[in-house]
Amino acid sequence: MLNIAIIGTGTISQMHIEGYQTFPERCQITALVDIYPEKAQQKKESHALSDAQVYDSHKKILEDSSIDLVSICTPPYCHAEIAIDFLNAGKHVIVEKPMAASLEECDRMIEAAEKSGKVFSVIAQNRFRDPIMNLKRTLDSGLIGKVVHAQIDSHWWRGHCYYDLWWRGLWEKEGGGCTLNHAVHHIDMLGWMLGEPTKVSAMMSNASHDNAEVEDISVAVMQYSGGALAQVTSSVIHHGEEQQVIFQGEHARISAPWKVYASVSQPNGFPTRHEALEQELEAFHQSQPSLPYTAHTGQLDDVMTAIEQGGAPSITGQDGRKTIELITAIYKAGTEQCTVDYPIAKDDPFYTVAGIMASVPHFYKKSASVTELSGEITVGADYANK
Repeated sequence: MLNIAIIGTGTISQMHIEGYQTFPERCQITALVDIYPEKAQQKKESHALSDAQVYDSHKKILEDSSIDLVSICTPPYCHAEIAIDFLNAGKHVIVEKPMAASLEECDRMIEAAEKSGKVFSVIAQNRFRDPIMNLKRTLDSGLIGKVVHAQIDSHWWRGHCYYDLWWRGLWEKEGGGCTLNHAVHHIDMLGWMLGEPTKVSAMMSNASHDNAEVEDISVAVMQYSGGALAQVTSSVIHHGEEQQVIFQGEHARISAPWKVYASVSQPNGFPTRHEALEQELEAFHQSQPSLPYTAHTGQLDDVMTAIEQGGAPSITGQDGRKTIELITAIYKAGTEQCTVDYPIAKDDPFYTVAGIMASVPHFYKKSASVTELSGEITVGADYANK
């Protein structure tokens, strides 16, 4: 039986709590920590966590030898400090996206995990969705041929008051805008499926939220060694939140939500539909097994299995770092209005939080600060066929 501590009891913590509660025979939540302990107490009561104690600081449970695994659900600016503290204290750690606010912080977290020998994972729950996993498997099958173009639409919509929450809209606290905190999901998918680029270009702006320092839209283009290009739109100004991941191969296009189209050349170079390949792709995609658990629950199951069996989780600290490196390259390119060579060097100003803070544009001054916002949240598409 694994004893679990939840650090930060805001909106995303509910996904962790409900995920752990799926496995009552394997784990129990014994600690809830929040700088606003009344929020932790509310979560305790609303989820009937009778065995959980409430604390106002993660430091108060660092020496608690009964705690095995820690879920970090705090704002991004303190992910690194909290994760390193718990890894150094001999706890397994899973940290919410984004992993950290800089590559330097990522590297310190990975170093702490390696020294501790404990399981360390970064949330990328969309990898544990059937449409995304099946897209990855179909891509890896090679049936569409070499990828020549990827289109990543990380389209979200957030109202003006979204950035009134005390930690949002500040480079210092949120670490960035929609590129880091929303498109992180889709940029993770891109890196997982297509690998690392060689060059990155980008532009970014704040078009609709004059109460935030950070960007609310960015558009990036990435170039790969084989000649492929990828375009990534990161946004919180798109109505409908239509999110999709599209890969164009030499022989066909596939996507999540699932759609397939294959073309073959006529003698004059114009296309005609390649229905046989489409049927082959459809058959392969439909033959893939379903995941036993999905989204956050699927990733929490994966992490606990790694702990129980002494293995590694499917998503490691290195995986989380790769996503932050792609995002860092977008910020550097968008800030300097240039094409950035990849990867990011350790002597680059954008390697550290201080360097990022000194470089990035502050679009507007944050004009409000409230401790909590009411209302339901949206956590992105499920990528099922519409």
